[in-house]
Amino acid sequence: MEYESVLIVKPEVFIYKIPPRASNRGYRAGDWNLKEPTWTGRMRLVAKGTAVVLKLEDKTSGALFANCPIDTYPGVAIEAVSDSSRYFVIRVQDDNGRSAFLGLGFGDRSDSFDLNVALQDHFKWVKNQEQIEKEKTEPKQELDLGFKEGETIKINMRITKKDGSEGSSRTGKNKGSSGVLPPPPGGLGKIAPPPAAAAATTVRQSPGVSPAHRPAAGGSEWTDYASAGGNQGQQNSANANWVQF
Repeated sequence: MEYESVLIVKPEVFIYKIPPRASNRGYRAGDWNLKEPTWTGRMRLVAKGTAVVLKLEDKTSGALFANCPIDTYPGVAIEAVSDSSRYFVIRVQDDNGRSAFLGLGFGDRSDSFDLNVALQDHFKWVKNQEQIEKEKTEPKQELDLGFKEGETIKINMRITKKDGSEGSSRTGKNKGSSGVLPPPPGGLGKIAPPPAAAAATTVRQSPGVSPAHRPAAGGSEWTDYASAGGNQGQQNSANANWVQF
């Protein structure tokens, strides 16, 4: 069973007889006799299920003056005029299905704003209800979360220790004993060769030769050995003379 709910009530509204629409430019409230409304009374906007009806009633007795069923907004049943936000054109209907277009006006602009908001909220709710019913009858499309052929995924993981520090996937030796010595400062540690001048003046010294008998620079090693042999012969000859005496 559907219950009837009142969306909005305005204690005073004005109804006008309006001339036929002259063109497609829309209705204009300026074309009406706004100072002399045809009827003055109460307006109630009532919803029953998804249907909504604008009812014009007597202020005192509550007798019904006219019904305006509204199936969509904005639409043919209720339409705003082009020259004012306080006036609308509504299509009223009787029990026999006959209809007529009347002008509807509010004394305060906030009252017309409230009617706009109430109609928009109702039809937004109707749209949501239709979507819910549609989802009940139509099966939902399931998401395919499987891997397609050739598709891969990369995951970065961080391992946190109990003390809160982040661990590393690499394993190594204890701190301070990595086993690799750093290179010496200043390059690869090559020993510079001796100067060329020093290499040219280096002479091998024969054993048993005093500094006084060293050959001059540029001498040959064979000269050193020859000199040593000659001195040794002279020394042996002298010793032999001492034997003869």
